[in-house]
Amino acid sequence: MKQESPFTPGSPVPYEFFVGRQKEIEEILTSVRRAASGRQQNVFLVGERGIGKSSLAHYVRDLAVKQYNFLTVHVLLGGVTTLEELVRRVFERIANEAHARRWFEKISDVFGGRIQQVGFFAVSLGFNAPESDLSHLVRDFPEAINKINEKIKDKIKGILVVLDDINGICKKDDFANWYKSCVDHIALHYRGFPVLIMPVAIPEIRLRLGEQQPSLMRVFKVVEIEGLSDDEVRAFLTRAFESVGVKASSEVIGVMVSYSGGLPIVMQEIGDAVFTANKDDLIDEDDSIKGLMTAAETMGQKYLEPRVYQAIRSKRYRSILRKLGSLRPLAHFKKAEIQSKLNVDEKKVLHNFLRRMRELGVVLQDKERERGWYKFTNPLYPLYISMEGIRYRERPRNRR
Repeated sequence: MKQESPFTPGSPVPYEFFVGRQKEIEEILTSVRRAASGRQQNVFLVGERGIGKSSLAHYVRDLAVKQYNFLTVHVLLGGVTTLEELVRRVFERIANEAHARRWFEKISDVFGGRIQQVGFFAVSLGFNAPESDLSHLVRDFPEAINKINEKIKDKIKGILVVLDDINGICKKDDFANWYKSCVDHIALHYRGFPVLIMPVAIPEIRLRLGEQQPSLMRVFKVVEIEGLSDDEVRAFLTRAFESVGVKASSEVIGVMVSYSGGLPIVMQEIGDAVFTANKDDLIDEDDSIKGLMTAAETMGQKYLEPRVYQAIRSKRYRSILRKLGSLRPLAHFKKAEIQSKLNVDEKKVLHNFLRRMRELGVVLQDKERERGWYKFTNPLYPLYISMEGIRYRERPRNRR
């Protein structure tokens, strides 16, 4: 019976398959060590979409527990737009972590009786507080965190709070002003505050926070992550397949690596699709092609904005996109280069095609290069287009 896929698309990379990021890990762990000594720390983890920010945060969180005996929480804030909901989620995660480690009774009074057991067999806790209580927690966030730390300081060395996906909460300047006031309050009122808070976001959000509250950026140690190297992606894919007794040749793994673009979000989708396409214990070329075709479709549906997805799949532009996908490297391309690959009818609509892609925010003119160069605004776009090229090239063969 075939085992379950070792890949987890849409979720952090499993701890045992994590690869690379040694420099970034050490930078964050340096802040963990400083927090353990009582110096409140703030790290801003920044990187493009799909680059593996959540996986790195998840991995470091485990290290902070195992190596430094921290209480750690990874708070997912997708869609959150108010400070009240932010603090509710933070304290709910803290309550659940303390509950899992059998310390909840020590800190229960901090929650004012608002914690309820939920889920099957009451295995998790819900923090259901009225708006007035949440507003109070927003104002007294440092004090509440300090109380929790004081009550369990015989059990832990410090607290790590990961605030993941802060896009929504940063639309207004409330978050920036609140965060800066918390940092200032801690500096003025606490001699020791063994807490590390780590917001996680894309570069645009960090820039927006800097515009909303310029002095806020000075409090952060910025850790910026880039794509994984080919060797790191190869190691991840090989390790994951071997964990379930599946082998793949170096050449087949190399094809998957080339289409991953160093993005963990893509290598997970490709790995999962190829694993599903495979019917035995050996991944061959057909398995990899079928997997890449499936991954292209999945990525388009899951990660591209609907209007972009529809536009780049329209009949009018599809043939141009297929030829664009054959260029290497695809992150940047020159209009003249793609034009040389088009037939007469395609050349007639190339100008409109590029204009539409600019309007949708898919590409923009690359001002760092000479005139006529373009670059993609999101690393997922060129990877998707490249894999779509495989999908269309292989369709006739699959029909046969």
